[in-house]
Amino acid sequence: MIGRLTAKPLAAGQVLCALALIGLVARQAEGERVADIIRHILFGNLLVTALIGVAMLGLVHFHRLWRQRETYIFHDGARLYRGSSDSWPLSLIRDVVVTRNEIGVESLRLVVDDDSEVTRELVKLALLADPPEAVRGGVMFAVAAVRGFPDGSVLN
Repeated sequence: MIGRLTAKPLAAGQVLCALALIGLVARQAEGERVADIIRHILFGNLLVTALIGVAMLGLVHFHRLWRQRETYIFHDGARLYRGSSDSWPLSLIRDVVVTRNEIGVESLRLVVDDDSEVTRELVKLALLADPPEAVRGGVMFAVAAVRGFPDGSVLN
């Protein structure tokens, strides 16, 4: 295990998405019979129906991150895994950098040597429970171990 996620933002995301979902469904539900209520929820105001879908997706996303929070970034000696969705071969990882996106959110990103100019997002710093330097050091130590002598080790 190299990196963990902090619980508070994940719990807050779940609560906010659940409250938004409940509020949007309550706003959209009209009618006296169950069939009328379901019809209004699905086919009433299409913008509110789309927002219900977004709130549901957000709830599922934050719940999935919550379940993976203790072992979000890990490796098995050959691949580096981010949650259960993405993985990269350790031999192709060149560096781990901290970048800031267009709106100012910082994240740890992987520089992968696969002939593309795009870095891969590893985790947003606001969600990371461990210090970014420790996660970077853990990833680079695992990468060095695959390539031979661990560069991260110190000899006396």
